[in-house]
Amino acid sequence: MDWRSFDAVALEIAYNPQKTVENHTSYQTHRNARSVQCRAEMASHLDVAYGPGELHAVDIFPAAPGSPVHLFFHGGYWRTQDKANFAFLGGTLVPEGVTAVIVNYDLCPVVTLDDVVDSARRALAWTYHNIADYGGDPNRISISGNSAGAHLCAMLLATEWAEWDVAPEAICGAVMFSGIFDPEPARWIPVNEEIGLTPEVAARNNAMAYPPLVECPIWIGAGGLEPWLWLEQTYEYSQHLRRHGRDPEVHVIPGHHHFSIMDEMLEPDRPIARAVLERCG
Repeated sequence: MDWRSFDAVALEIAYNPQKTVENHTSYQTHRNARSVQCRAEMASHLDVAYGPGELHAVDIFPAAPGSPVHLFFHGGYWRTQDKANFAFLGGTLVPEGVTAVIVNYDLCPVVTLDDVVDSARRALAWTYHNIADYGGDPNRISISGNSAGAHLCAMLLATEWAEWDVAPEAICGAVMFSGIFDPEPARWIPVNEEIGLTPEVAARNNAMAYPPLVECPIWIGAGGLEPWLWLEQTYEYSQHLRRHGRDPEVHVIPGHHHFSIMDEMLEPDRPIARAVLERCG
């Protein structure tokens, strides 16, 4: 199915998740409440700077000394959302013995998507070089992200980490769900007024244009109620990985759309949380 043959209305439905779910913000309310509680009650290091950008900061929820580390990159089409809304992941991961690092990154259109990807690389490199100061094991770092955050994880897997003085084998697992891995379709819908993609920027940040350079177990998923072309990006990226010798797990989770699927990270026995924990080294 070639998205280029779609008219404007069909493209908007296919590639703007907000257009397919009524009252989409309501699906975040209970998770936000859990996040407020976690930030108030859990041991944490909030707003720790990892770079020069205005939004270059992480929230760290430490587990026991020497614990594996998990970085989470939020979605929001590279132009919205905040790490504070995902602090609930600390409540999921820390009791299981995993240090949680929730990442903010510079957002479009203040910066370009090139800069957003650079933010993600800076966050992982900073974590590798500094997380031992917060009790985490820098040689056991896993990553995850939803939507645009999944794209950032895919770009991290395609990064030449020697240029950042990071041992690639330190990245021990990746979980990506509801991802958009090729930004090009977003260039053709109204949301691009907030992202600012040009043909060149979209092409440079197509995760399927680069071979994966990190060897680690990979889990990719999406909600069964997401638009088919959005689901198709998950399959296309998994095929890209397979062409390069990787063997990702690929899952469709029935009953979930783009805004409900994060619920599968609320408890450690839910599918996506379980996939994260299994890849924490």
